[in-house]
Amino acid sequence: MISSERIPNNVDLSGDKRLQRALEHWQPKYLDWWRDMGPEGFQDHHQVYLRTAISVDSDGWAHFEFVKLPDYRWGIFLADPVADRQIGFGDSLGKPAWQEVPGEFRNQLRRLIVTQGDTEPASVEQQRQLGAKCPSLYDLRNLFQVNVEEGRHLWAMVYLLHSYFGRDGRDEAEELLMRTSGNQDKPRILEAFNEPIDNWLDFFMFTMFTDRDGKSQLMSLSESALDPLARTTRFMLTEEAHHMFVGETGITRILERTCQLMKESGGLAEDVHRLGGIDLEMIQRHLNFWFSRSLDLHGSEISSNAASYFANGLKGRAREDSFEDHTVTDAIYDMETCDEGGLSRQEVPMRNAMNEVLRDWYVGDCQGGVQRWNKILEQYGLSDRLYLPDKKFGRGIGIFSGFHFDPQGHPVSAEDWERRKGEWLPSAADKDYLKSIMAEPVYEPGMFANCIAPPRRGINQQPIDFEYVRTEA
Repeated sequence: MISSERIPNNVDLSGDKRLQRALEHWQPKYLDWWRDMGPEGFQDHHQVYLRTAISVDSDGWAHFEFVKLPDYRWGIFLADPVADRQIGFGDSLGKPAWQEVPGEFRNQLRRLIVTQGDTEPASVEQQRQLGAKCPSLYDLRNLFQVNVEEGRHLWAMVYLLHSYFGRDGRDEAEELLMRTSGNQDKPRILEAFNEPIDNWLDFFMFTMFTDRDGKSQLMSLSESALDPLARTTRFMLTEEAHHMFVGETGITRILERTCQLMKESGGLAEDVHRLGGIDLEMIQRHLNFWFSRSLDLHGSEISSNAASYFANGLKGRAREDSFEDHTVTDAIYDMETCDEGGLSRQEVPMRNAMNEVLRDWYVGDCQGGVQRWNKILEQYGLSDRLYLPDKKFGRGIGIFSGFHFDPQGHPVSAEDWERRKGEWLPSAADKDYLKSIMAEPVYEPGMFANCIAPPRRGINQQPIDFEYVRTEA
């Protein structure tokens, strides 16, 4: 059964009345934000078949039921503690993990938590109008599931801020509700979270690539010496897997439908468009955009902050236990660099290259998804293939920002970039076309927009034609 507490949790919130009162004071402001900036048009008269976290028990951590979105039971859940957990990397390797925030690392940890926390409501804001363009009730429900879980992840970060950072933490928690995606005066901290997402191709690419960056960042934070942060992010990863599933399978289904339309027609982009589908070149352009934007989220290739985070035990590598050397005091990392003289290779102290280490892990994880997409094209007998653009392409942060490269990583002039960027990145014409084929939502159970194939199975063993979102009479 779901807890009857006002804020569901497994952190003994009732045992800390000061903290409980502080979070209950924050809760109405959160609900105001949700009504103002959450899914537009679906707040009051719709019941959604949602998964709600009720515990961290591996045998059944989720409960499925119909619920109105504002009534969703956001809560605070930390993964079970690891007995006698030790710090797994950095200068304090082998020492007991921290249960409180060391004073000397207070500002660094607060910065990490605030940055992570800022991404959670941002994606809800970016996606708030997609319900009016949904390709099916199945997809509409998945959108809302992603939204409420991002909201719960915000709760997780706010809990840490309130619990461990005093007045500064409470002020930061307030600010998380004051910034909004795309706001010129108070935008979200990371640029990818200020990009508009006004069609479902963008949404699926975002959940494939940007949420996968979220996975890599959460994996690195789950190694943190601050045990409450590690436990919080470990449980968040359980929910993040669904977000990436939504993105990867959403693109899979678009590809399947595109392949079907190509078989029905001559296979040219204009033929696919004539039949209301999304051609492969347009899919590739959106892939290029969101992959490159998500690469930027890892930060600069050479970073003293990253070195400090690792040395101090604040942020490790994804799957830190898979490495042999957990201090890397003498290790180096070979990477490609760029300056006015052109491209070159540089050996960088590994601690300073930690952002790039994580980015390389992320690229490999993304490549697996693209390979699975290409199997769809292969199954339909097509020679076309999707691909990840080079890491240097389209970058706005790091050593490659300010320079221009084609998707294969070859340098191009500013003039060539301006002339050809419409070949490589989504154009205004692309957006207009996607708007035209997604103008009418599909709300009939079991029906799907013409540009996307049905899923292989329904949610929680329900049939595909289940009424996943119900409109009240």
